Amino acid sequence: MRILRLKDVIEKTGLARSTIYKYVDAGTFPNPIPLGGRSVGWVDSEIHDWILTRIEARNLSHTAMPSHFAKQ
Repeated sequence: MRILRLKDVIEKTGLARSTIYKYVDAGTFPNPIPLGGRSVGWVDSEIHDWILTRIEARNLSHTAMPSHFAKQ
């Protein structure tokens, strides 16, 4: 198991710091775990799963679109 720091999460997701915390507050992004003091980190596998969920949602929305809107 690997713990990612904020810099790594930003790099892995492409999200801004403020967006990550907005999604955490909304309950749509994995919660950070306390590492001590003011340090937090995220479990790598949870971030990976979140990304996979986003990809699956994208793929489902593409299959729900009429064929004349799909990329050719």
